Amino acid sequence: MNNIDIMTVAVAVIAAVVALVIGILLGWNRRKSVAEREISSAEEEATRMINEAIKSAENKKREAMVEAKEEILKQRSEYEKEVKERRADLQKQERRLQQKEENLDRKTDAIEKKEEFLAEKHAQLDQQKEELQGIRRKQTEMIEEISGFTAEEAKAYLIEQVQTEVTHEAAMKIKEIESRAKEEAEARAKEIIATAIQRCAADQVSEITVSVVPLPNDEMKGRIIGREGRNIRTLETMTGVDLIIDDTPEAITVSCFEPVRREIARLALEKLIADGRIHPTRIEEMVEKAKREVDAVIKSEGERSTFETGVRGLHPELIKMLGRLHYRTSYGQNVLRHSIEVSQLAGMMAAELGTDVQSAKRAGLLHDLGKSVDHEMEGSHVALGVEFARKYHEKDDIIHAIQAHHGDVEPRTLVACIVQAADAISAARPGARRENLENYIKRLEQLETITGSFPGVEKSYAIQAGREVRVMVKPEEVSEDRMVLLARDLAKKIEEEMEYPGQIKVNVLRETKAVEYAK
Repeated sequence: MNNIDIMTVAVAVIAAVVALVIGILLGWNRRKSVAEREISSAEEEATRMINEAIKSAENKKREAMVEAKEEILKQRSEYEKEVKERRADLQKQERRLQQKEENLDRKTDAIEKKEEFLAEKHAQLDQQKEELQGIRRKQTEMIEEISGFTAEEAKAYLIEQVQTEVTHEAAMKIKEIESRAKEEAEARAKEIIATAIQRCAADQVSEITVSVVPLPNDEMKGRIIGREGRNIRTLETMTGVDLIIDDTPEAITVSCFEPVRREIARLALEKLIADGRIHPTRIEEMVEKAKREVDAVIKSEGERSTFETGVRGLHPELIKMLGRLHYRTSYGQNVLRHSIEVSQLAGMMAAELGTDVQSAKRAGLLHDLGKSVDHEMEGSHVALGVEFARKYHEKDDIIHAIQAHHGDVEPRTLVACIVQAADAISAARPGARRENLENYIKRLEQLETITGSFPGVEKSYAIQAGREVRVMVKPEEVSEDRMVLLARDLAKKIEEEMEYPGQIKVNVLRETKAVEYAK
């Protein structure tokens, strides 16, 4: 390319650039003029809007002022109306107060007149009183002159006479009331006891202190004894009983003073005989099984006794102790059956007397509680029963009834007296208890010996199966008054030296005879 061409191109380029710059400047000037026109028009619009807003605000201000003036006028009229009403009310109240003041003034005048009248009357009464006292003094002086006594001496004489008469009449009345009360109380007590006995159905004695286990054959005795006696030793060691194997055909006697152990041994022996496999290991299994069965029976019998008597809320351990009484006997009488019977009798007598039936039933059911453990623990069944009842949070009146049912302490509550009577009735009724003939004979002989040892006693006889002793005294040595003291001494001596169910009647007889022969 030559220089001319280069120059031509350069000129063209420069021309183009110049044209571009000129175009840009022209466009910027055009936009600036448009923007200035738009700004001026916006300022005019803003000025117009401001003027309109100012005009609108002035209009609203004028309207608000008008409304405010109207509201002020309205409130002023209401206030003036309210003021008028209150003024009217005040005027009415002023008139009423004025009327009340006038009424009070009239009443005050009337009261003052009445006070003046009463003061005059009071003065007249004082004068009359003085006149009466003077007349009374004159009369008293006249009476003293006539009777020869002063007023104090006459008063003392009259009081003495009245006191003597009243004392005699009171003594006669008290004696009459005591006699009638004693007769009524005795008749009522007999009626209550008879009603309770009639309503209570009880069992006859059938329990014994040994258990007899029947055998299928006499060969079974040898199997029970075992080689060198190991079977019978194992059974006796585990159960704590004595197995008596004698010449009695097809029978073994289980003997033990503790009834629960005897029952466990009897059940285990029956299971072993039925199973046929008799060896020490099997004996241990059967004894454990029998223990579980007996525990179940104890629990069941305890629950049955509470259900039968209607006693609720007993501690589970007390229920188990009651169940153990199912296997306990006293003079052949089942102690659990006896406790249920005492509970029912006590409830019936409490109902007749109108006292707490539930407390009487509860105390009657628990009164022999200690007999369930008296073979295992030291102490009387009364003390043990009190201890366990207190341990398991029985009420104080129940504990006192248990403690007093054999007279160890004096009964302080009606429930304790009822339980004591119910226990005596249950033990003393015909067929309730039995004892062997030897002990029975000894008891009668002891009764006759004790009563015959007193001075002045000629003969004594035990009658009515030992329930009564008839004592014949020598009339020349024992007077009528001495008979009463002798009967009391005999009863106290019997209570101290003998043990017996129920009670014994001491009947002292004194007979005088006059003999003469007609010739």
